[in-house]
Amino acid sequence: GNSKLSTALRDNNQDLINTFKDSYVFEFLNLPERHSEMDLQRGLIKQMKNFILELGKDFLFIGEEYKLQVGNSDFFIDLLFYHRGLQCLVAFELKTDKFKPDHLGQLNFYLEALDRDIKKPNENPSIGILLCKDKDSEVVEYSLSRSLSPTMISDYKTQLPDKKILQKKLHELFDSESDAE
Repeated sequence: GNSKLSTALRDNNQDLINTFKDSYVFEFLNLPERHSEMDLQRGLIKQMKNFILELGKDFLFIGEEYKLQVGNSDFFIDLLFYHRGLQCLVAFELKTDKFKPDHLGQLNFYLEALDRDIKKPNENPSIGILLCKDKDSEVVEYSLSRSLSPTMISDYKTQLPDKKILQKKLHELFDSESDAE
């Protein structure tokens, strides 16, 4: 029955992840012995950027620390990509602490600003992906515009990287970081 299928899928996915790991070995960053939280954050963001680009999946890199101006304030999005398949901007925010609902609030705020000022009229509403990692867990949350139709949402879900793969990557990045100490 169904259990056979899910095992096959799981194995297949595992193979995919293994092939993926072998094809690219992450050299962890040469951070100074006493690196700050900020260096760690920057390093992880750079790794995450490479990882997303490796996933392929139609991501084009736009910028790191991408500046958004809202009123008289400047805000910076950790990583901004454009997704060719979905034709929308995708913002990634990486937090090195426990997941808090405020993180999503902040990301939604960025998305509103992107949609208002950066998105082109022919593009779809921007998407946010929040990556949180504290010592015990990895949380990956998608933030999608409320104006999306259910069809668009399922389209987004099939074309975006799987949450589990992102969680696994976060886990690996932090593991390699703690080994480096």
